[in-house]
This record gives sequence, structure tokens and C-alpha cells, in this order.
Amino acid sequence: MTLTPAGAQAAQTATTNGEGIFRIRNLPPGTYDLVVEKPGFQTLKRAGLEVRSGALLTTVLTMEALSAAVRVLKGPAGVPGATMGPEPGETNLSSYPVIPGERPQPAVAIVEGEPSESQNLTPEPDRWKIQMPEWTRYEKEREPPYIQGHWYDPFNRNRFKGDYPIFGQQWFFNFTGTSETVLDVRRLPIPSGVSAEQPGEEAFFGKGEQAFASEQFRFSFDLFRGDTSFRPVDFRLRFTPAVDVNFLQTRERGLVNIDVRDGLNRLDAHAGLQEGFAEIKLHDLSPNFDIVSLRAGIQQFNSDFRGFLFSEEQPGIRLFGNLRSNRFNYNLAYFYLLEKDTNSELNTFDPRHQQVYIANLYVQDFLTHGYTTQFSFHVNRDDATVHYNDNDFLVRPEPIGLVVNGGVKPHSIRAYYLGWTSNGHIGWLNVSHAFYQALGHDTLNPIAGRYVNINAQLAALELSVDRDWKRFRAAVFYQSGDGATHSGIFRRDGTAHGFDTIVDDTHFAGTEFSFWDSEGIRLTGTGVALTQPGSLLASLRSDKFEGQANFVNPGVFLANLGADFDVTPKLRAFVNGNYLRFMQTEPLEFLLFQQPVRHGIGTDLGTGIEYRPPLTENMVLTAGTSYLIPARGFEQILNGKALISVFARLKFMF
Repeated sequence: MTLTPAGAQAAQTATTNGEGIFRIRNLPPGTYDLVVEKPGFQTLKRAGLEVRSGALLTTVLTMEALSAAVRVLKGPAGVPGATMGPEPGETNLSSYPVIPGERPQPAVAIVEGEPSESQNLTPEPDRWKIQMPEWTRYEKEREPPYIQGHWYDPFNRNRFKGDYPIFGQQWFFNFTGTSETVLDVRRLPIPSGVSAEQPGEEAFFGKGEQAFASEQFRFSFDLFRGDTSFRPVDFRLRFTPAVDVNFLQTRERGLVNIDVRDGLNRLDAHAGLQEGFAEIKLHDLSPNFDIVSLRAGIQQFNSDFRGFLFSEEQPGIRLFGNLRSNRFNYNLAYFYLLEKDTNSELNTFDPRHQQVYIANLYVQDFLTHGYTTQFSFHVNRDDATVHYNDNDFLVRPEPIGLVVNGGVKPHSIRAYYLGWTSNGHIGWLNVSHAFYQALGHDTLNPIAGRYVNINAQLAALELSVDRDWKRFRAAVFYQSGDGATHSGIFRRDGTAHGFDTIVDDTHFAGTEFSFWDSEGIRLTGTGVALTQPGSLLASLRSDKFEGQANFVNPGVFLANLGADFDVTPKLRAFVNGNYLRFMQTEPLEFLLFQQPVRHGIGTDLGTGIEYRPPLTENMVLTAGTSYLIPARGFEQILNGKALISVFARLKFMF
């Protein structure tokens, strides 16, 4: 096929496909001559083809063998598939002789003119306001791929969920509302106290059954300049207030408040600001969205994959960004901590007089694809202060040891942490690990009764394997302990070897399906806890948020086995088992005036479910139970009763 503009030398050629059809696109408007050639057939010429701007010209041609006449059939311009028929005065094609074995070969030529810009494009002054078409596929069953959004619908296009600008072309607003309801019924080892509910009882331990319920609302307002998808924002303002109402029911006095006249139950409420920051992008480093940004204000920060060392929402300044197409991610952060409300754990506006410095680097695809590692350095600068919590208990300094015997003596801590953590997979094996080395000093540790240097370690390793809808886990956790047997001037070792964190929120070895991790166990006869909620450490700390790190503690070794099951796309089930023992028992023997204390803590068993009806995080129900069966060491310092927790948490998110 040869197509030549009338009166010109330049020509365009084409070859028909197996069906005898050829197409020539984007021709300038004008008059063209068409020549069709095939060996064994008459050359076919068609002159005067008019191509108009934006029009589709279809010409149907029939070639005849050399012994036959040539017939040209033409359909109207712009109408594909025009009906063929003989020209006036011609006879039917079948009356012409043909070469044996050959039949007339029709050729269909589709010639398109180049459309003008106005015909091909429709100007839209605002691309975000293009309306989706109405769609009704069936009369009785509606199957709409395009759904009109509403302000109350978070699943479809919504101006208040950042799907298109709130004003202009680049300013977006995203509102997130969260409701979290928690119910926890538990049994803990509780002393009867000097003012017991039933003072005639002779037993040292009272009734440890408790019920705790809380309702927390968060309202996050996020205004940012940028785009709706992958590109990092240019500027952001976020404001997240929170309101918490909680209720605690006990069966012994002196638990809800140090004043026993406050009774057995406590109803409390608090409002706090959990986020309030401004963020600005300082510079683009590459066309692959590598950036440097700065964020200042109250912000959430988790310094590693599992929350082992520092996980908080506190005022700070953070310089962060990425390199090499997001393979490297880094943070340089400074936080000046606020005091927490005791019962809700929300922020107050009172300064904590504690500063934290953090530098970390994430490396994706470290040594192998799918394995991410992180290197970090933390500084905990906790100044000497005296603080009573909202229930009037002394929490800083810890009311133990020297503080009890020699009066309230505040002390300061300077702790430095070197860390290496990872998360990902090496081939078919999922791997997550952490190692931290703590150094520094404590000016007057209450248990040691003197200035101590710090040299302590934490290590954790989890290996898991996925088999279809099942994941099988095995893990170990190690917290170094302090083995000194004396206090004050009689202490021969001037170094504390028990590891403690800044503010941890550990997600490891069962998390909420582990009694040891999810519940706080107080050490009776002292003002400290054996372990804190959301922590695996036996730190002998008065409070995770309001107390200070304590590096004279027994330490813990934990071995874990567990499994996760994706029963359905909406339902996940968990089983978990831990074996726990103290690394050292000397701090417990010194505090409790009790020797010897065995190393065994016990066996921690748990099971539960997570149910997501809409297959998203907009509605999640988590429920389960955990059970701690004490070993000999736990029986000696507390009692031998099994500890149990049954909990449920319902979370709604808009």
C-alpha cells in the first residue's frame, strides 16, 4: 500500500495484516492518491482521497486477478464498515473469471486524520473536581465502579480525608478520629496492707481481683501542602488532642490512692495533647523523592522496630530524611519530656526535666533483599527531681533502699545506649533482632546506696516461618542483671549491670497475649514494680513513665514459642507461651530481706484473636486471655497463686 499526497513526492507505505486490513495514522489534512499492489493481481489505484482534520476515512478495496476486471467499492468518510456493493454499471464480481485456486482478496484501508487539539483534549480548570459518571449496570443489582463520595464516608473520595484539596490545588486536610475501648479483668498479687478492707484477716496477701475499663478518643487534624500520594509533603501542621475516661475497681484499700479513705474504686478523666507539630521539607536531594525534612513540636517517635528502648509522644525537634531512593533512612532527634497523667498515660503540660537525644540510621536490603537493619545512639539525661504521681505515691526517686532509710534524696542519670536492631527476612526465614549496650552513671542509685557506673546489655532474637496461612515463631530475650550482694559503702562493685530502658513499649514474645508483658506486677513491701505494663523488663522501677531508670535489678531471661493463624481474611488467631527466669536474684534478696530467692519466675501462656469485619483498620476487635503459672522464685517473693488476665479492646477509626 502506497499513499502519496496529491502533487508531492513523499509517500507512506503500509502492508495489510492477515485479514487484509491496514491503517495509516496521524495524516495531515489533504488529498491523497492510493496505490495497492500484490503479485498476481491487478494494480489498484484510487485517486482523490480527501482526509479531513479529526475525521476517520475508511475505504474498502477489492483486488482482482490479472485476468479479471478491477472493481472499487468505497464507503462514506468517517463510517467504518460501510456496506459493499458494485459501482453503477458494473456486474457482480462473481461473473469475472479468476485463476484457479485464487479468490478475490478484499483490502480495507482505514486512514485517520490527525485530530486538532480542541477535538482531542477537553480543558479542565480543576482536575480534582472531575465528576465521576453515574453507573448502573443491572436493573436490579447495582455494581458501581464510580461512587460519589460524602463527607461522612472515609472509604471513598472525601475532602476531609485528604483525597482532594481543601483549598487551592496543593493544600489537603485529613481528619482521623479514633475511639479505643479497653476492658481488662485480672488477678494480681496484692498485699492486704495496714488498712485492709477486712482488717481481721491474718493473710499477708489480700484479694487481688481487679477490673479496669477505659475509653479514649483521639481527634487528629492534619493540614499539609503537597500531593495525595507518594511524594513527601512540603509543609504540614498536625494537632491531635485526646480525652480519656478510666475506671478501676479493686478489693483492697490503698491501691487507687495512697489515702485509704478513697476506698476501693477510682473514676478518673484527663485530656491531653498527644501531637502538635509543624513539619517542613528543607530540600529535595534527588528526583526519586529523597528529601531532608524538619519537624518540631509534640510528635510520636519509636526508635526501633519493636519498641525496646524509646517509644513516646513528646515535644521535640527531629531532622529526618532518606537517601539512595529510600534505601537509607535517618533521624536526628531531641526530646524534652513532659510529665504524664498517671491513670490515662496522656501528656500533661508540666515539664519532666528529662531530655533524650537520638540518632539512628535504617538500611534497607542490608546484605540481602528484604532485610532491614538499624544502627542507633541514644542519650538519656534525667535530672534529679522529686515527684508524686496523681494518686499521691512517691515515684521519683524510687521509695526503696536509701530513700526509705535516709530520706528523699533525688538523683540524676546519664545513660548512653549503642544499638543494633533488624527486621525482615533472609530467604524463607523471617528474622527480627535487637542488641543494646548501656553505659553511663547514676549519681545515687537507691538500691546500691551510692554512685554507680552503668554497664548493661539487652538482646532479643525472633525467628519465624510462614506456611500458607500459618506463622510459627520462636524467640529469646535477655536482660542483664546486677549480682552485687551489698549496698552503700559495703558494695564492692561500683558498676550496675542491670539493663533498663528510657521508655519502652515492647511488642515481642506475645505482647498483649503475654501476662508478663501486658500486666504490671508490684513488688509487695516496696514502692516499686517487678515489671511494668508493656515491658518485658524486671526493672524494679516505680513507674515506666514517671519514674527513673534503675540499673540495679535482677534481669530476665525469656524463651518463647508461638504461632499466628490467618483463619479467614478477617480473623486472626494467636497462641503464645513463655518461660521466664531471673538472671540475678541479689537485688530481690536485698530489698525483701529474704534469702535465698530462686531464679524461676514461671510459665506464661496466652491465646486470643483479632477480628477486622471491614478488612481494614477502621474497626478492629482484639480479645484474649493470658495465664502466669508461678515457679519457685516467684512463689518466694510473692505467692504461688496463678495470675490471670482476660481482656478485650475495640477500636474504631474514621
